[in-house]
Amino acid sequence: MPYAVRLLLVAIWLAAGPAMARPLAPLVKGWQAVLVAGDDAEPVFDNAVAAIDRWLVDHGVAQHAIVRLSAKPAGPQIAPATLPRVLAAIAALRPRAGDGCFVFITSHGNEGDGLFLADGQRFLYPAALARALSVGCGRVPTVVVASGCYSGAFAGAAMRAPDRIILTAARADRPSFGCQVGRTYTVFDQCLIAALPHAADWRIVFGRERACVRRDEARLHVLPSRPQAYFGAAVNGLALP
Repeated sequence: MPYAVRLLLVAIWLAAGPAMARPLAPLVKGWQAVLVAGDDAEPVFDNAVAAIDRWLVDHGVAQHAIVRLSAKPAGPQIAPATLPRVLAAIAALRPRAGDGCFVFITSHGNEGDGLFLADGQRFLYPAALARALSVGCGRVPTVVVASGCYSGAFAGAAMRAPDRIILTAARADRPSFGCQVGRTYTVFDQCLIAALPHAADWRIVFGRERACVRRDEARLHVLPSRPQAYFGAAVNGLALP
């Protein structure tokens, strides 16, 4: 083959290769969700769970398909956010054919210890969450949002799978911000909630919220939290509800 032709073929492959290599995003017809406010020391966590609940319902997710847990349950529809209950709720998800799983957990975090669950004074670790997801969601498209200090550990190897998208509020060695009593949401949760109505897929959500977090933290003059994400190969371009 002439050298010029080889160069042309390589150029075409480089231009088209990534698009051709990226698998089509699966079509998700419905969602099963677990939403967790892990601590009640400040109202920001319950506020975020309530906002995400409203967003899901407004976008067609049935209320009976959403399980809410809180360190301070406010009614019969909200269960206590103990570690056994959180893991059991996720493991009990049984998405039908064409469904996806959505898990949102917001709380304080501790470096090396995962996300804090005040009811029972225990931590949710990435490996335990991964096991519960494998039982409850299997290989269906799954989106996990882990919001808290040092939550980047949830985007690490223990949680990764081809069918998962994982968004975290901070790098594994960085705190996140906004847990003050006077705030409605944490910085990350506020940016996530603001990004959801203006994005078609989860990659766009992460790009928007990461830019938002960067701006807000610059105004606060704090060490950047560096939100992390992982996108499994089978769910590239996965659309929002």
